[in-house]
Amino acid sequence: MRTEETSTVSTKVANNTEVNALNHVISALQPLDDDTRRRIIATTVTFLGLQPLLGSGAARVSSATSPTAAPAAHAPFSEDTQMLPKEFLLEKRPRTDVERIACLAYYLTHYRGTPHFKTIDLSMLNTEAAQPKFANAANSANNAVKMGYLVPSTKGQRQLSAIGERFVRALPDRDSAKAALESVRRRPRQKRPRPASGKEEER
Repeated sequence: MRTEETSTVSTKVANNTEVNALNHVISALQPLDDDTRRRIIATTVTFLGLQPLLGSGAARVSSATSPTAAPAAHAPFSEDTQMLPKEFLLEKRPRTDVERIACLAYYLTHYRGTPHFKTIDLSMLNTEAAQPKFANAANSANNAVKMGYLVPSTKGQRQLSAIGERFVRALPDRDSAKAALESVRRRPRQKRPRPASGKEEER
């Protein structure tokens, strides 16, 4: 009898713990929009190493962790779309916070099928990649915009620019990355033809 009572009490405690955890998760997610909820859940599943049981949002994560998942959401030119964010950052070796922002944006775009993102998405991926915490993620993201690595997108989001694309793709080769930046930034602008004055010189 005591064994059955102990088992019943343990089950109730476990159930209460699960309910409390679920309530905390729901309370935290409730004020957010649907896209943000999906991204947070997908990132949490990957961070904890769980087998995704969700649909659209988690399917992107499972493609990076499951060998049988279809890589449809990834860019066709990515060499290894199953690379984890920690491995990707280790390979690219960014030297500054701004470069790390660009690398995280590249990973979101081509490995998670998320071309439009917010600063919180970059911060969460940074944590998942086991990188040092940004002193101020918003400032780092703003500086990445000033450097031309990111550009504004819709609904207050941002996206990877052509400059950021070429720069990250060239890393960790610093010379190639520098050359990629210069090739984009030094493109000559076409001069607009001056309008005719409407008066011809008298001969």
